[in-house]
Amino acid sequence: MDEPVDIEQLRSLVKRHRDELGLSLRAAAEQSEVPFNTLARVEKGHLPDLANFRRIVLWLGLAPERFFQPALFRVENTPEVIASQLAQDPNLTPAAAETIADVVRELYGTLATKDREVSVHLRAAKTFAPGAARLLGEILIEMQSKLEAGPPYPGQAV
Repeated sequence: MDEPVDIEQLRSLVKRHRDELGLSLRAAAEQSEVPFNTLARVEKGHLPDLANFRRIVLWLGLAPERFFQPALFRVENTPEVIASQLAQDPNLTPAAAETIADVVRELYGTLATKDREVSVHLRAAKTFAPGAARLLGEILIEMQSKLEAGPPYPGQAV
């Protein structure tokens, strides 16, 4: 069975972060509040316990879910997929990757459109006149065409 955490990504980010800070393994262990032996094992590709995983992730300044394998933790939205890829980019520091990911999240939240379904509940057939269904369908088609055509809507500038 695969490990629940992407240990290779964690291993490389810990090593890179330590190198960027110019810290020895012992100094990094002290700074991250992770036992020296545990941090050394992580850099060799071993999975830490949950408490130490949390300390390491906090020390790296990253979101814990970034390290979960896709099969076990499914990232459903595009910004988190991008953030995960940025965190693995060897040309970016963890802080730079997180800064870019924050910009992507903000832009995505502002610009992404979500398809929304509209439900129409009709009364029982005996109270709904036969021609009404056809007329309602025509009205909905006309409304859809106008919405797809774009502005001007009432109150919007041309």
